[in-house]
Amino acid sequence: MVPRKVIAGYADALSIAAGESLDVKVSVEADVESYRCDIVRLICTDEHREGPGLVEEVIDSPVNRSWPARRQSIHVGSYAAVPEMPALGSFTAQAWIWPTRLGAPQTIVAQGSALAMELDESGALALALGGERFASGRPLLEREWAFVAASYDAGSGAVRLIQSPMRHYPGFDSRADRRFHARPGQRFEGELRIAARGAAPDAMSRHYNGKIDRPRIAGRALERAEMDLLAEVAPPAALAGDIVGFWDFARETPGARIVDLSGGERHGVLVNLPARAMTGFNWSGDTGDWRVAPEQYGAIHFHDDDLYDAGWETDIRFDSDPALPSGVYAARLVVPGAPPEHVVFFVRPEPGARGSDVCYLAPTASYLAYGNYRVMDCGPVYEAFQGRLLVAGPEDLFLNEHPEYGDSLYGEHSDGSGICYSSRLRPIVNLRPNSPLWIFGGDGYLTWWLERFGYRADVVTDEDLHEQGQALLEGYRCVVTGNHPEYWSREMWDAMKAWLDGGGRLMYLGGNGFYWRIAFSEAYPGAIEVRRAEDGTRAWEAQPGEYHMSFNGELGGMWRRGDRTPNQLTGVGFTAQGFDRGTYYVRRPGSFDARASWIFEGVGADERIGDFGFADGASGQEIDRYDAALGSPPHALVLATSEGHNDNMLLSCEEFKSTHMMLGGTENPKVRSDMVFFEIPGGGAVFSTGSISWIASLAWGDGDNNVSRITRNVLERFRDPAPFPDLPQE
Repeated sequence: MVPRKVIAGYADALSIAAGESLDVKVSVEADVESYRCDIVRLICTDEHREGPGLVEEVIDSPVNRSWPARRQSIHVGSYAAVPEMPALGSFTAQAWIWPTRLGAPQTIVAQGSALAMELDESGALALALGGERFASGRPLLEREWAFVAASYDAGSGAVRLIQSPMRHYPGFDSRADRRFHARPGQRFEGELRIAARGAAPDAMSRHYNGKIDRPRIAGRALERAEMDLLAEVAPPAALAGDIVGFWDFARETPGARIVDLSGGERHGVLVNLPARAMTGFNWSGDTGDWRVAPEQYGAIHFHDDDLYDAGWETDIRFDSDPALPSGVYAARLVVPGAPPEHVVFFVRPEPGARGSDVCYLAPTASYLAYGNYRVMDCGPVYEAFQGRLLVAGPEDLFLNEHPEYGDSLYGEHSDGSGICYSSRLRPIVNLRPNSPLWIFGGDGYLTWWLERFGYRADVVTDEDLHEQGQALLEGYRCVVTGNHPEYWSREMWDAMKAWLDGGGRLMYLGGNGFYWRIAFSEAYPGAIEVRRAEDGTRAWEAQPGEYHMSFNGELGGMWRRGDRTPNQLTGVGFTAQGFDRGTYYVRRPGSFDARASWIFEGVGADERIGDFGFADGASGQEIDRYDAALGSPPHALVLATSEGHNDNMLLSCEEFKSTHMMLGGTENPKVRSDMVFFEIPGGGAVFSTGSISWIASLAWGDGDNNVSRITRNVLERFRDPAPFPDLPQE
């Protein structure tokens, strides 16, 4: 029987400098009074029976003791809150809406507890006024734009409901213009909510799923023509004295604020990170960039399962010692009889300090992208993808029981739209030891290997590199990646390229790296964004016109679709994936070239490289190949190439050609991983293995193997201050 996970936690940061503090937030579901906390340095993070096992070292700290247990809740669902609203008597509330999940009552606009313009369980427009309720009786269609409005005249009690779809279909008429009579003289007070209703974050209900564009409120019951005026992009002068709220969702798109243009300064704040930079009802299709035509991007897509910040209170504050060595750490939380929780964090050196000439760049953006990846939702698809039966652990079962913890960037919202934001301000239960080898669990073999052979590397994270840029890498002779640095921001890319151009040495020990463009946010610290656009091996596709990221306006999708292919940086780029078993490399002529033969000292000419490992072989899971047509440097040496892949190792979809539809490893020559080396003018160099599984072979046989030997040879030379010679010009 799989033991039940009962404790979860997260911290206010993934990375701290030595000497800084970390706030740890914990929730315990078991009926216990306390749990044990210990700060540990994580050396190996996988318990494979033939490997080193889980290796962790307890760090002396006052927080290493028992702590009182409590349960903390997560409140999901996005909405907008407008705190400064006047009381309303007569009013008109209106908006353009694009609902995506009809079938349950959901709020469009609400003020206080007595006034709400909603969709009822049938999908028809409804208005709640005090204890009275009115409905149009005509359901709207999902994913179709419609204008909706509700008005109330406090003097006469007249109520009017209007819904006017943008498109009409034979046999289905959802147009409505209904009039009712309500109790006159009513007044409505309280904060305004858009896309939900409730007085506090822990009491929100009736979350709306879908887009809302141009929400407006007037202080009297408007005529139909006046409603059209109110829906214009700018406040109409003819209604200047009547406008109470005139929110333009196209303003301040990267931020968390919604802007009111009524003149009343009734600005609001977005809660739980709904999707911005969404096409509005008037999108023409002439541009896909919200910065070019912002008036066509006035929609926000709300979801009932959006989550940015779990909002838990702090239970443990860890004040790190300024002398604490840089590394991978965790607050290990233990309830007897249950699997332990590890709240992982990374300690970088103090600003300006360097503890080593080697830097391990932890791929935390990838950890966030895969955060709370839900194998239980995939079922047979996952089994076909992995080439084996589904195996669920305590974390998988826990996530299945707790949808409120959010999903990964590979999941979909409850309305079927792709999840484009991920945040570290929530428990990420697969950012833990014994997670899949293509995320955090596999990178522990690298940290073990560094420890095993005496390389005390400093550790920094993707978020550190994004924020600090090239300066973070200055002073390091060599940067080593994790096994899957898939998600990269422009700032990260520029910093790495500038550092390499200045003579840096990069050891890319992964696969499917530098693949998806992402953005970080100033308004939402700890969140990343991806738009899966046009092409690429992807779990969902962004809607047309929504390929540009809301955080910074950059075009999303693959780096390959811009002029920054992974091949330009590392010499290789993603080519195939398959998760049933790995295989090995064989040496190529480039490995015997005098420029690179030192890499293979101690390795035989005909020796299979990596026909072992905790992923069954050093080439596997996701693999990269050399391709000059995609920007691999022409002077790069292909040192070794994998062979023996089966047909579960499939060509990536961006490589499909109508003239070459053979997709599997036994048929297509592009299904291979290439080991590559090349020099960079200025004394630098790059070594790439092109495989996620490479790192999972390092620890085999206690590190006494040819994968380890090659990696040591490269690291020793990359640490040597002697510059790599510039190649002569032909």
